[in-house]
Amino acid sequence: MSETPATWQTEQKILVILAHPDDPEFFCGATLAKWASEGHQITCALLTCGDKGRNDHNQHIPAADLCNLRHREQKAAAETLGVKNVLFLENEDGYLVPDLGLRKQIVRLIRQQRPNILLTCDPQNLFAPYGINHPDHRAAGQAVLDAVFPAAGNELYFADLLQENLTPHMPAEVWVSLTQQPNTTLDVTPFWETKIRAIQQHVSQIGDPAQLQARMLARHSEESSPENPRYEEHFRVIRYK
Repeated sequence: MSETPATWQTEQKILVILAHPDDPEFFCGATLAKWASEGHQITCALLTCGDKGRNDHNQHIPAADLCNLRHREQKAAAETLGVKNVLFLENEDGYLVPDLGLRKQIVRLIRQQRPNILLTCDPQNLFAPYGINHPDHRAAGQAVLDAVFPAAGNELYFADLLQENLTPHMPAEVWVSLTQQPNTTLDVTPFWETKIRAIQQHVSQIGDPAQLQARMLARHSEESSPENPRYEEHFRVIRYK
């Protein structure tokens, strides 16, 4: 597995496309904090508002209120990481399907934002530390990768987008998080506490903040120790330029 250089030579425009509020923080929050600290321009786009994010301690919150609450939580988490822009595409939580409709939404978003770097998650990751990976995560990753290639950079795909003055655009790099097939590891130790603080902004999703913190601090690399931890985030990186 390769180690990616700590910085790009110039400021990058980075677009993160994931399914739910809290996905950016859990999947790659320390990396986003690192990139923000280096001056890169980051936009997080969430395909849903997470209105089905129910658990034992938020059962009293109606779905519509939960959606609004998770908007606020995501914006607070992004601010903690240093991410300036958050977008919500407002598809229905839990029902994402990587069909042509979702693909077109993402192609539109890529052509609007015109990122150098695009980050999503791995559609092949069926299992997660908590059990079965959420189907929205897999659907989001599949739709994003299908939008990147071959559609985003080819004017013959979704040609009606040209009428919106959305000309083809191809990111230079695609970073795939939550993957079992990484080729890139980042040492994000200085930003791990920031990641934890950002996750803790998602109060509606957290039962015991102290337990969460203990669990996250225990995720140091195998060759490091609690006394001298090294924290890493892993990606599959595809470079087109």
